Amino acid sequence: MLPLAIAVPFAAGLVLLAYGRSLSPWLARAVAVTGFVTPALTALLCWAVFAMRPEVMPLIAHAGLHDAFRQTPDYLFQSEYDAGLGFLGITLQLGLNGLSLPMFVLAGLVGLAAGIYALFTPVERPTAYWGLLLFIISGAMGVFASVNLFYFYFFHEFALIPTFILIGWWGGPGGRTAAIEMTIYLTLGAMLSLLGLLGLYFHSGAHGFDLITLRAWSAPVGAGGDATHKIFALLLFGFGILVSLWPFHSWAPSGYAAAPTPAAMLHAGVLKKFGLYGLLQIAVPLVPGGMADWGHTMAWLALGNVVLIGATTMAQRDLKMMLGYSSVMHMGYIFLGIACVSALGAGGAMILMFAHGLSIAALFLLSDAVYQRTKTYDFGAMGGLCQKTPVLAGFFVAATLAGIGLPGFANFWGEFSIFVALWKYSPWMTGLAATGVVISAVYGLRAVSRIFFGEPSPAFQSLFDAPMADIRPRERWPAIILLGGLMLVGFCPSLISKGINEALPMVYKNNAPGGASAVAALPGATLNEPPSTTVAAPR
Repeated sequence: MLPLAIAVPFAAGLVLLAYGRSLSPWLARAVAVTGFVTPALTALLCWAVFAMRPEVMPLIAHAGLHDAFRQTPDYLFQSEYDAGLGFLGITLQLGLNGLSLPMFVLAGLVGLAAGIYALFTPVERPTAYWGLLLFIISGAMGVFASVNLFYFYFFHEFALIPTFILIGWWGGPGGRTAAIEMTIYLTLGAMLSLLGLLGLYFHSGAHGFDLITLRAWSAPVGAGGDATHKIFALLLFGFGILVSLWPFHSWAPSGYAAAPTPAAMLHAGVLKKFGLYGLLQIAVPLVPGGMADWGHTMAWLALGNVVLIGATTMAQRDLKMMLGYSSVMHMGYIFLGIACVSALGAGGAMILMFAHGLSIAALFLLSDAVYQRTKTYDFGAMGGLCQKTPVLAGFFVAATLAGIGLPGFANFWGEFSIFVALWKYSPWMTGLAATGVVISAVYGLRAVSRIFFGEPSPAFQSLFDAPMADIRPRERWPAIILLGGLMLVGFCPSLISKGINEALPMVYKNNAPGGASAVAALPGATLNEPPSTTVAAPR
């Protein structure tokens, strides 16, 4: 089943890029719709089956569909294919566990929302535009479904290349400069992370690139020493550059400001989580000795994201630049959750990764809706838009409050879990990190106030007096998908926290600071053993 989520958007994108000009408009659109819808439906089906495994798996076995839903102690939906590299011990192994499933669902939902918006946005060469977006979605689904490190890395690079092309060709002012800067930074991050992954493989002595084999051989990797110190440093800074860890963040705000909206939604919402997911699924559990060496450094750098980038975000007057810096700032919370080296911190980081992906994608979508009506991103030149577009205002306020961490949205559970874990790690770091909540409220609510409330500015008055449409269906339905996901998990966090709680003891069983017993229950989940709050002590 998982191959469908990867192969269908890839095939659809290939058809659009190769034959798009010769296809009739309705056929090209039908191909694109198939490519955008299939990953989302597959992800939602996997989510439903994963959540109801005890009830559903006997029915699946009775129906003879066991191969499509194959379950092992480590992964569900596991499958393996020889893609031509079997002689090197590299096979395409796919599967989902409690850590990869939320990211797989995130990629499907954001991909669908971005696709709907792109299908009804007038652009030059639309079939090429849709085809490149479909390549990004195919790569993103492959990243989070991959069990083999080679394909984990390959799919991410496969998704990055069309991102650069979209920004350079269809981006706004400064698009080509932003694309070049992103290419330099992200290539550097990709090379460092590749060296770290190769170092992990060779140092482990394992006979395969898949995570299951590497975990079985992880004891010698995690034992500590100079090699693990260097391996983890390569992974931390390689993944960190890809995620815009401070001070390696300057590529992100300008890149998102220049990117076409669907590309910004996909990269900020999904692809940016690659490095964080790599730390949680690979680096921390397989190289715990290196994590012990670098954890405090990670926490310090993460505070730079929260406090320093947060202050920079407050200084922005351009809506899209503000959202770009806001995305960088919130990565700091997730790094702090990882730095705690506790199951509660790691679980909170996973929930916030999922929630942030949906909320930032919604905000980029809605910011473009604002631009289509005001012809500017300078929110100092707006005002009073709520009088003309009350529904758009309601969606934008909801997405902003989700980003701040209001209860009722998934972001709240992620931030709450991280703060609890961080308090046990370092109370004074928690105090510094908590200033980020105030900072988020200041810049978010100020933007809402200046865009939608008060009187329109003199520069905006002529547009304000003309007829202005409220939110359109092409903007409404993607926003409903994204905000609906945030509220669903916000009111029922066990939909993802239960799977995370099940996966963390197995993934982190060799981790020195608490191991499998360091399982502090996430909101709404039930564990088979008493919760513990074991964390690594700060230095």
